[in-house]
Amino acid sequence: MRAWRWWAAVFVCCAALSAQAQGYPAKPVRLIVPFPPGGAVDYYTRAVQSRLAENLGQPILIENRAGASGMVGADLVAKAPADGYTILVGNIATLAMNVGIYAKMPYHPVKDLTPIMRTVAVDYVMVVHPSVPARNVQELVAYARANPGKLTYGSAGSGSAPHLSTELFKLRAGIDILHVPFKGGGPMMTDLLGGQIQLGIGDQANLMPHAKSGRLRALAVGTLTRSAVYPDLPTIAESGFPEFEARAWQGIAGPAGLPHQIVNRLHAAFARAMAMPEVRQRLLEGGLDPVVSTPEEFGEFIRAEIAKWSKVAKDVGARVD
Repeated sequence: MRAWRWWAAVFVCCAALSAQAQGYPAKPVRLIVPFPPGGAVDYYTRAVQSRLAENLGQPILIENRAGASGMVGADLVAKAPADGYTILVGNIATLAMNVGIYAKMPYHPVKDLTPIMRTVAVDYVMVVHPSVPARNVQELVAYARANPGKLTYGSAGSGSAPHLSTELFKLRAGIDILHVPFKGGGPMMTDLLGGQIQLGIGDQANLMPHAKSGRLRALAVGTLTRSAVYPDLPTIAESGFPEFEARAWQGIAGPAGLPHQIVNRLHAAFARAMAMPEVRQRLLEGGLDPVVSTPEEFGEFIRAEIAKWSKVAKDVGARVD
């Protein structure tokens, strides 16, 4: 009798979830950006916002919930109801890198989140403040070796892609540059432009406009091949560090247990938004390359990235207990 009642309860619960999914969305959807305004994740979210709202037939509310290398916002989504109304716009840090950096996390990207789709690859560029007497990567390395500990670099926080990418570069180059973590790309940019820090590896969308204006100096791009947008800039790989790549990615995820119907609805809505010519152009101009994946492909990708970057974190000694 008890078994019958248990199965009956399960059936009722599943039926309710199915009905809820079929009527989705019936109210505004919150997109949680786990970083301050001004970074690549925020840029992507605002690029797709209006078209996504059209596709879903509901307003899209963007909420910036920064802190702890994106873990504050990601944990908010992980603990939200699995109804599709609180969605994470995550990135390489929140969905992969943090696992290898932090001994304790309030959520786990695989166990506590539902992958929906990988959205973009984020092209990186290496820049320095004009006060640094280096016009290419080789000159930067030579200057850093001659002045150990004098240069500082900034990142959007410990465990972020710029952090691990720069630490890996330091390891390969055999140089000593001090890491200064910030609570997001915006605050880091302020100090970089002001000369309080001298080096940055980060997304092209935020750094290249300042390089064009002369407030920063671009040394190289982080992709393995030269950028179609900035063909005159060499790659870090061709500057004496073969196979070195500094590139990030972003993706959409919901709370664990998100119904398949809602996952598919969100996947289709994001994919359609990104396929619109004006949205695609805006993404490309910001150094964001569309790489739409299925939910299953994204889940496998996340697991592979966790393994990859956990090894890098161990190799460079980037660990927060």
